[in-house]
Amino acid sequence: MRIAFLVAPEGVEQVELTEPWKAAKDAGHEPVLVSTKSGEIQAFNHLDKADTFPVDEVVGDTSADSFGALVLPGGVANPDFLRMDDKAVGFVRDFFRQGRPVAAICHAPWTLVEADVVRDRVLTSWPSLQTDIRNAGGTWVDEQVKICEGGPNTLVTSRKPDDLKAFCEAFLDVFSRQAG
Repeated sequence: MRIAFLVAPEGVEQVELTEPWKAAKDAGHEPVLVSTKSGEIQAFNHLDKADTFPVDEVVGDTSADSFGALVLPGGVANPDFLRMDDKAVGFVRDFFRQGRPVAAICHAPWTLVEADVVRDRVLTSWPSLQTDIRNAGGTWVDEQVKICEGGPNTLVTSRKPDDLKAFCEAFLDVFSRQAG
């Protein structure tokens, strides 16, 4: 399965990109780095610059039709940049409209809030997003990983880097069922 990993040109939390990417690749999937601009993205270790990664596809030149699933890594700045880009928000929304599974960790649900896809959904995130999620019509829970099937697609969410192992196991299970 081709899996889109959508990130802004800078601000993604590196471990929230690299660990799910490795898990997807190790499971035989094809991870694809999608961003709002071509070139490279700048990852961060919290507030410090980390590595750069080459962009495979630009969000304005691709579509959800090209992928079986979507992963949204976190980082404080990453989803804030994404939610200000109409094409990125539309790209995310299309996964929900098409019933394709989505996995989001940490601050990434900010982009889901902007796409107006959390209404009547149950999800988790970094705790500071709980008011935004509730205001957008979602139900926030404080759990390591939450799988919500109460909508047009399956949504997998986690709170923070410490939850990465459970997050990767959950989204790989969901994605493999979707692919099968």
